Amino acid sequence: MRQDIRDRADIALLVDAFYRRAFADPVIGPIFTDVAHLDLAHHLPIFADFWETVLFRAGKYRRNALQVHLVLNAKAPLRAEHFERWLQIWTSNVDEHFEGEVAERAKLQATRIAGSMHRRVQGRSGSEFETLKTRQALEESDLLSL
Repeated sequence: MRQDIRDRADIALLVDAFYRRAFADPVIGPIFTDVAHLDLAHHLPIFADFWETVLFRAGKYRRNALQVHLVLNAKAPLRAEHFERWLQIWTSNVDEHFEGEVAERAKLQATRIAGSMHRRVQGRSGSEFETLKTRQALEESDLLSL
């Protein structure tokens, strides 16, 4: 039986294993290596700060993750398949190492983050509810189509 994610050491293990896989992945690896030229050793503590903040509200991550992705997107468009692959690797990595409430939250939050980032780099709202319309807006659009 695997344990749940409990602390910074668990998060460090998780992000290290994840990014090593992501760097080697044929779909998203080139984004990290050829486009971002990411120094993994330098960025692992930053990624751990991010996930410690997301999962435990540690308040350690104070950067702008969206801005980083917007810069990358300007260099090489980030497509749905990139975010989907990122999420697949993240989810399988979490499942391989951990199980429990925090592990489930790590997968849920990653799903939300991937969706929001994808929408935002496309210039859309980050909200997963962006496509919901009010009854009045639906009625007006129906009238326009007559």
